[in-house]
Amino acid sequence: MKTRFVLIDTSHAGNVGAAARAMKVMGFDDMVLVRPRWANVLRREETIQRASGALDVLKNARIVETLDEALDGMTHLCATAMTPRDFGPPTLAPRPHFAVLLGEPLSKKELQSPGNPGLQPDLAPKPDGVAFLFGSERFGMQNEDVYRCHVCLSIPTDPNFGSLNLGAAVQLIAYDWREALGGFAVQSATPERKLADAAEVAGMLGHWEEALTGIGFLDPASPKKLLPRLNQLFNRADLSIEEIHILRGVAKAMLQQAAVRPSD
Repeated sequence: MKTRFVLIDTSHAGNVGAAARAMKVMGFDDMVLVRPRWANVLRREETIQRASGALDVLKNARIVETLDEALDGMTHLCATAMTPRDFGPPTLAPRPHFAVLLGEPLSKKELQSPGNPGLQPDLAPKPDGVAFLFGSERFGMQNEDVYRCHVCLSIPTDPNFGSLNLGAAVQLIAYDWREALGGFAVQSATPERKLADAAEVAGMLGHWEEALTGIGFLDPASPKKLLPRLNQLFNRADLSIEEIHILRGVAKAMLQQAAVRPSD
């Protein structure tokens, strides 16, 4: 779905870079700046540093003079503002609103909550384009800009301290929206473990039997159930090939120590 992040009257160049980074990691790249403090904000050193590699987002970003230009083509507008107002769009948490917006079923509690706009998910048409509006770091969003929006998104925070940095706010909204759209699969940072097969486990157990006998822990004449119990223990551990090698190394070290140990 077409998604746009609109930053209005942004005063700190670093926040533009941080917002670009937040967008890129969630797979979004449509940023529009309305009347930023710096005309060259997209090229400023602080912006580029805080973007931390999201240079394509900065390259594609547009600077406009009016909010009308920024919202061209967007059909659903989401303000992000905390200041109480006499009237205006409903104030909702991002996740339940996104569920309604995308036609997902809500729980009975969510449907009856005071912040629910009253739209049943199967009756609410999906928008062609969604815009998230963020106001100035110092003053937030102007009332007239909020009034134009369909909803005012409020990120649930500690009631005693709800001050969020602009970049952090963009990151949270971008994350919740990406999750609502289906999210990304988690990419493993480590290679998949290759489990040892039965023959490798059996070979390691034979090595351990020899080592445990060598150090006097196992009596071959009366082994009882030591080896079957060890076999069960190692099966539960789902040993990898590398771990088999480690255990064989331990067995080898035990045999070496047994060989140099003075006889009684």
